[in-house]
Amino acid sequence: MAALLVGLKIALYTMNRLKAYMDYLQLRDVKESVSLLSNKIDLAKLPLAKGATFDSHQDEHNAACLKNTRVDEQRQIAKWAEDPHSKCIFWLNGMAGTGKSTISRSVAKTCKEKGLLGASFFFNRGESDRGNARRFFTTIATQLAIKVPRLVPSIVKVIDDDPTISDKVLREQFEKLVLQPLSELVYVPRKTLKLIIVIDALDECEREGDMREILRLLARAKDVRPVCLRVFVTSRPELPIRLSFTEILGTRPDLVLHEIPSATTKHDISTYLRHEFAKIRAENLRRNHPYSLSADWPRDENIQALVEMANPLFIFAATVCRFVADLKGNPKKRLKVILDYQTESQTSKLNGTYLPILDQLLVDQDMAEKETLGREFRELVGAIIILADPLSIVSLASLLGIKKEDVNGRLESLHSVLSIPTNEDASVRLLHLSFRDFLLNLPRRGKSPFGVDERETHGILASKCLELLSTPGCLKENMCDIDGPGTLQTEVDTRVIDGRLPAHVQYACRYWVYHLEESKCSIRDGDQVYVFLHEHLLHWLEAISLMGKISESIAILGILQSLASIGESTSLSRFIYDARRFILKNRWIIEMAPLQLYSSAIVFAPKTSIVRSIFKNQIPKWIGRLPKVPLTWSLELQKLEGHSDGVRDVAFSHDGQLLASASSDRTVRLWNPATGAELQKLESHSGEVMSVIFSHDGQLLASASKDQTVRLWNPATGAELQKLKGHSDGVMAVAFSYNSQLLASASDDQTIRLWDPETGAELQKLEGHSREVRAVAFSHDDQLFASALDDRTIRLWNQATGAELIGAVTFSYNSQLLASASDDQTIRLWDPETGAELQELDGHSGEVMSVVFSHDSQLLASTSEDQTIRLWNLVTGAELQKLNGHSGEPLATASNDQTVKIWNLATGAELQNLSGHSNIVKAVTFSHDSQLLASASYDKTVRIWNPATGAELQKLESHSGWVRAVAFSHNGQLLASASDDRTIRLWNPATGAELQKLEGHSSVVTAVAFSHDSQLLASASHDETVRLWNLATGAELQKFQLNILVFTLSFSMDSQCLETNRGRLLLHPSLTSPCPLEPKVTRNIFLNGH
Repeated sequence: MAALLVGLKIALYTMNRLKAYMDYLQLRDVKESVSLLSNKIDLAKLPLAKGATFDSHQDEHNAACLKNTRVDEQRQIAKWAEDPHSKCIFWLNGMAGTGKSTISRSVAKTCKEKGLLGASFFFNRGESDRGNARRFFTTIATQLAIKVPRLVPSIVKVIDDDPTISDKVLREQFEKLVLQPLSELVYVPRKTLKLIIVIDALDECEREGDMREILRLLARAKDVRPVCLRVFVTSRPELPIRLSFTEILGTRPDLVLHEIPSATTKHDISTYLRHEFAKIRAENLRRNHPYSLSADWPRDENIQALVEMANPLFIFAATVCRFVADLKGNPKKRLKVILDYQTESQTSKLNGTYLPILDQLLVDQDMAEKETLGREFRELVGAIIILADPLSIVSLASLLGIKKEDVNGRLESLHSVLSIPTNEDASVRLLHLSFRDFLLNLPRRGKSPFGVDERETHGILASKCLELLSTPGCLKENMCDIDGPGTLQTEVDTRVIDGRLPAHVQYACRYWVYHLEESKCSIRDGDQVYVFLHEHLLHWLEAISLMGKISESIAILGILQSLASIGESTSLSRFIYDARRFILKNRWIIEMAPLQLYSSAIVFAPKTSIVRSIFKNQIPKWIGRLPKVPLTWSLELQKLEGHSDGVRDVAFSHDGQLLASASSDRTVRLWNPATGAELQKLESHSGEVMSVIFSHDGQLLASASKDQTVRLWNPATGAELQKLKGHSDGVMAVAFSYNSQLLASASDDQTIRLWDPETGAELQKLEGHSREVRAVAFSHDDQLFASALDDRTIRLWNQATGAELIGAVTFSYNSQLLASASDDQTIRLWDPETGAELQELDGHSGEVMSVVFSHDSQLLASTSEDQTIRLWNLVTGAELQKLNGHSGEPLATASNDQTVKIWNLATGAELQNLSGHSNIVKAVTFSHDSQLLASASYDKTVRIWNPATGAELQKLESHSGWVRAVAFSHNGQLLASASDDRTIRLWNPATGAELQKLEGHSSVVTAVAFSHDSQLLASASHDETVRLWNLATGAELQKFQLNILVFTLSFSMDSQCLETNRGRLLLHPSLTSPCPLEPKVTRNIFLNGH
């Protein structure tokens, strides 16, 4: 009995424990379900490229390989995929139409069936999400998370830590969304130990830099553990992608489709054709069509003829089958049309693919009907192949002003070349990019009316966009009926936005300037663009803001500025400039709350703002009293915010397209100085970043940090290329040599180190400083470099030997003198070869900020905090003049305060203050009769002045980059300007007309000089060449490849020689290259004086 009671107690206890455990499991399952649901919601925040996966609904009718076709190729790929020791990336290469995408779909399908597919991405140029890399890694990461659910928590944490991760550089997206989550996996089910990523048509990624970066990042997949990640990539064999594979992966294609034996390709095409024609026969029989097709149709000889015509292009076979299968025609007649082309001369396989289909449209048409049909074809299909983003039938009809029924009718016979959905709201797309190539290359003249003129079509689309946006009621104030100006853009229902701004309107808002630019047309006062902007600028900006694209408007207006026709768009140019300043000033508030355009943005615009003047009637009536505002726009163009601690250094790239900033928050940020947009956030340093600089060729960015390292970055992609270690204390400064082949770093460890930027190798360690080294600078010829110390000394070094020479911060153009400016209010002149102090120039009453030599090395100008410029005689050391007047820190008579001043050198009196430029004035020059003065500026203009009256006579606008130099011809009939846009332009100084545009330099043009007879022009550039031009024809006569930088040029009186700061060049026709310069022998020098 007792034993029974004990047994019952044990049983009862066990049941209670079991119930408690079951309750725990149930609660845990609920918690896990809630957590899983939450993670899925967070994962959904990653934007995806619609239609990019191999099995997307959008491409579900695109075929995979038929059975018994591509057998050897698929076997080779399968062997690679299943081999645990195979290389990381398999590259399949083939020219257009050889069936790459079909193989990619087959590979992805097979890998999915075997549980190996991790993700897929099929690029497609012409579709915004699939035509670029913006959503590439977010789409890949989402698919990987679905395949391996254990990745989800890591990816969700990244999203929580940085909700803007999808907008970051590709490197950061890859590392945080793919590499890091995979590396953090502790346990991986056996079935996911290996994952394949399939990437099709990588060459259709719009930006070459993105394509290269994707390859560079995916190459790192070989190191991923515990998952074995492999990547299958297909592309065309274009040169850029071949070079990228060779450079980054050091590999050739694993499989080249157009090099496969002809017999193999013909067999596969034959198999495909027989399969498709069998389907056509069966469908014809099922529908009881009147066209009788025998069981042996289309007979072996016809199949073989088609095979010969198609080989090696599968796109030919696929297009033919779609054309013959069209239920609206007689299959026999359609096949005969194709076969008849085999006897005609064909300029290319693509002609044989597409011309038969298009020519069918012309059958039984008279000449007038053919012309009408061709015009309608070019109007509609031309637009479809040119559009920046595909549009639906409904949107095409609305944008082009064609009835929807007519659009359907015109497309009815084109199903074999275009993807035309049954849903009229779905996009019409190209079936294959080769059809676009074919139409754009098809001659307009001759027997075919289908050739599309790309520029003309862009022009038509630009006009159609503006016509649409100018339609009454299309764009208007408060188009979404927002409650008030305080309503945030994120609070507006996207359904309301899409209802008031349908797809064709949004397309027109975003792309009208893109089409205008591609049409190569200029704009002028009173034209369609002028009228639209004067009536709808604010409405357009409101629409762009509602779409979340306000930063695009800044770039758009920048493009419009470049399209303004010189001399015919004075009013329009001023308006566009003012509109751009208006957006730059108010971008943040407009982006946040669109209706602030009409209240705060207009209200706080300067009194003289053109935008304020034109749209002042749109200021809300409830604002009774307007605030006091400045008269004009301030000098501040942009306020760049993003760093979370002090900014230590900034640097422009040499083409002016990028700005880098270094901060104590341990990051480097790259900005678009035109729009103020943050482009990259470079995070690797573990200490404050003290200095940042671009290489002169623009290929590298260097950053110096207190973490004792220098890092090299690719400024285009944000990728970290090198980590230079060696210093034992913080690195305070970095400098590139002018040829970009050396990098110097200065450190608190009292050393300078020289590095090879390409390999990251330390070349030299320069010791001898008694204090921390704060700055380094190379001479223009890269032979010397100087270092500045905390002990107020400057040291000069021989770059080649590392011998210490101690010097100054500025070299004379003949390299015979060195000048150093100091906070002890003095300037010292040195002999850089001996180290001897030649002069001490006293006179300033404040810290000397900068010094510059005249081009003939006879004069020195110095600027100081005492707000003066002083001119010095370098022979005697005497102060020639003390010039007062500039506000800021000018260099000579051309200043950072955007003015030019004219002085009387005999008295030192200021004669004229010439203002008008909107950026730094880089150079000034008098005509040889002193009747004219020309100034060159970073505002991309040249201005001609009357030096006697100070009147501005001409404003010369054509350059798209900073203007660095100007020169008058000796006869006064020409003016030459040199620019960062790599061109020299010749002008008539009397009329301001542009006479010639000289192109040939591959980098910034730094100097120009006329011969004394005004027949020749010489130019020097950062591409390390000097070029000689014939002014009568604009032809390049001679090119000197010097491999050194030249900054000064002057002709001898007989025009037989050209003097430069690097030596003399002989211009005799029999001489094709300059004489080598004798190297200078330098000794060790130490300069100490300040």
